[in-house]
Amino acid sequence: MPRLLLPLSPLLFSACASLHSNADRSTDRRPAASDPVTGNTQLVVSAFRATTLAAVRQPYTTVRTGLAVFWHRPKEIVSGNIPVRLELTPPPTEVPGTPEFEALLDRSGLPETETGRLTWLVDGPGFFPEFDRQLEAAQHRVDMQFFIYDNDDIAVKYSDRLKAKAEKVPVRILFDDLGSTFAHTAAPETPAPPGFVPPPDIAAYLKKDSELEVRRTLNPWLVCDHTKLLVFDHRVAFMGGMNMGREYYSEWHDLMVKVEGPIVGTLQREFSRAWRKAGPWGDLAMFQKPRFFREPKPVADGVPLRLLRTDAAAGQEHVLKATLLGIRAAKKRIWIENPYFAHDDIAIALEAAARRGVDVRVILPARGDSTIMDVGNLGTARGLIAAGARVYRYPKMTHMKVMICDGWAQIGSANLDILSMRINRELNIAFSDPATLRELERKVFLPDFRASERIRYEETTIPIAPIAEAVADQL
Repeated sequence: MPRLLLPLSPLLFSACASLHSNADRSTDRRPAASDPVTGNTQLVVSAFRATTLAAVRQPYTTVRTGLAVFWHRPKEIVSGNIPVRLELTPPPTEVPGTPEFEALLDRSGLPETETGRLTWLVDGPGFFPEFDRQLEAAQHRVDMQFFIYDNDDIAVKYSDRLKAKAEKVPVRILFDDLGSTFAHTAAPETPAPPGFVPPPDIAAYLKKDSELEVRRTLNPWLVCDHTKLLVFDHRVAFMGGMNMGREYYSEWHDLMVKVEGPIVGTLQREFSRAWRKAGPWGDLAMFQKPRFFREPKPVADGVPLRLLRTDAAAGQEHVLKATLLGIRAAKKRIWIENPYFAHDDIAIALEAAARRGVDVRVILPARGDSTIMDVGNLGTARGLIAAGARVYRYPKMTHMKVMICDGWAQIGSANLDILSMRINRELNIAFSDPATLRELERKVFLPDFRASERIRYEETTIPIAPIAEAVADQL
């Protein structure tokens, strides 16, 4: 690793990996993760690819990403510690969920809406069976991008299925290098089957004796591609918060959405762009056109959908811009479920909304995968509760990233932190269709409010919470 990065590496590595609070899991669970020697060796190799190889293949991306990292990180520290918080602009008059609000998003430079249909897939039992069906039905191509492609027994099982599928149709797998390598060193909550030994290099396992095409997303400045996107036959796509591994299969509370219709064409182009950029030509591959493309067919019941990106190298902050507009414009309610809440501008906007009488409710995990983030969440919750918001504790790890502002909603991969809003690559989808929104309420928010316990203000009185919240701003 270049000397310049050595003093920064602990902070930058956290851009891609949570600081696991379960590092002391019992030895009977450790076989589900790489041993320390193998894991650390792979991390060193990943760090080399993230610095030297990324700089060679992706010089433009490296420069743009570096500028974003070294501007937004210190800026967040300063803005988060200003004692007086002022709303300098009045709330928009356009109500979220109305044509006027959609027009406001258009005027704000966000991507235009496209037609599609959404189906909600809650938790592993909701997502993986549908994934199995689409994999079996695919006749032309399967493209998959994950932040984490783990090396546990679930990931290995699906790797074998994907190898078998690749004998019939082309299958491409793209995963984030550092995000996946860090995950390989952390065991799931539940033990692996007796005798299971995780492969040390999941990319090598995927490629061995198979027709699979596999690429790693490089990590200039150790920043990650947090996107989760799967596309089958240019016809059906999945996106949301779930990766490939045991946590998502059976342990965590999480959400994916099935997307059909013409908007899948844009999602296919998003994957193709990331795939080309992760190849040997790096940034130069952006001048190439995809070799194969088929326009998706229209679907019945299609509604307007808007894709939102965060991409520092492309100067895109769609998710942050849309989130702040939705919060500031909300007149009746703002409902949020997210595991990592540390972005000061969003917290300030939510506090202002609560003070003006909006029904602000936030669901956080009772125990996440990072002790620092758990304490940081409490620091954010303290300000929200003081402003009149209701903050809830979901009984286990909820990894959902979903929000409703009046009649407008968004769901995707983005957390409520500096990384997801300004630095990492993220992908969300937003909509205002009433029927689709009611289904989101019915399947996610209403049952999760019932299952959660309201956090009292007194519970947020932790001496280190302000420090943890400041640190969490950077994680």
